[in-house]
Amino acid sequence: MRSLDFARAVCDRYHPGLLTALQAIPFAEREATGSPAIGVFRGHGGVALMVPAAFGGHGADPVDVVRVQRAVGAASPSVAAGVTMHHFTVSMLYALAEPAGRLADSQVKLLHRIVPDQVLMASGWAEGKTQQNIFTPSVTAKPVEGGYRLSGAKKPCSLAHSMQLLTASIAVPGPDGTPELALALVPAGAPGLSVHPFWGSDVLAASESEEVRLTDVFVPDDMVIRTTAEDPTRIDDLQAAGVIWFEMLVSAGYAGAAAALAEVVLQRGRGTAAERAGVVIDAESAFALLEGVARAVRDGLGGEEAVAQVLIARYAAQDLLARCAEQSLELLGGMDFIHSPDHARLAASVRPLIFHPPGRSATCAPLADYFNGAPLDLS
Repeated sequence: MRSLDFARAVCDRYHPGLLTALQAIPFAEREATGSPAIGVFRGHGGVALMVPAAFGGHGADPVDVVRVQRAVGAASPSVAAGVTMHHFTVSMLYALAEPAGRLADSQVKLLHRIVPDQVLMASGWAEGKTQQNIFTPSVTAKPVEGGYRLSGAKKPCSLAHSMQLLTASIAVPGPDGTPELALALVPAGAPGLSVHPFWGSDVLAASESEEVRLTDVFVPDDMVIRTTAEDPTRIDDLQAAGVIWFEMLVSAGYAGAAAALAEVVLQRGRGTAAERAGVVIDAESAFALLEGVARAVRDGLGGEEAVAQVLIARYAAQDLLARCAEQSLELLGGMDFIHSPDHARLAASVRPLIFHPPGRSATCAPLADYFNGAPLDLS
């Protein structure tokens, strides 16, 4: 499919050989628990896509990023879903790294190691809870001498087995004793951090979405990002960048899976011309919405307006992508379904977009109020 081939060319420019290496793994193995696919992504320099050039990365702009995610999602929905959490974390941390002065020296030093060491970062936000704010802490933090002791669990946590660093939202006492949001940077090998089976579905099984458990894990003060009197918007800025990027990234990956199905329909000439055009129109319309928001963000759209626009694009896209996948599977026919599970599994991999936070029902009122002139409140 022409636009999907273009996305693949963009991906090959940043990560030469990645898509070929993924497609060399049989689809059933590629998408299964224990798949080598995340390792293939890491081995082809996948962690560097969004890392700024000053830190050794590609510094890809938002439009290229969603195109790469689309190409990866077409090859492996599991990889696209899993690495969304790495890229999402990159978007937040490096947004604070430039200009200098908003992060501690030790934190900046850590960010300089991400590309040379190919460090995959997992996210300990509330990603698995559809109606919950993704920044609500799922880990408790007890102040101790020199830092904090963390306890809690993130389930599911994508990249659970491959991560080298976990970022976890925590609540820490503010200057007046009131809890305030902060972000802890936790090495995957820290004593007390463990991974446990959680994902029970065959769909997206290769995303390594298991339970990550923290039991009295020590994190030093200089590995906790929090607001200060000199920088009172630090965490607010981090959250705004995170929401915008998370929605664009995760949606683009699912858009790739749906486009891969539409491509098979075209290649096999299934259905009538009108039916083939129908699945293409849905796939292309969904991605056009995401690409449009990415272009607006690249050109300076930010804050509440960017959050509102990316949520609208995501909710509209999830409906279009679901219809595209369902109609593609129908056009491919019963014999295709009987003889190979791959396309049915690919179609099933499109639908979980509805489960990522924030769920549509939780944001209907805030979005309606926002477009009627009120501030956007997603808390």
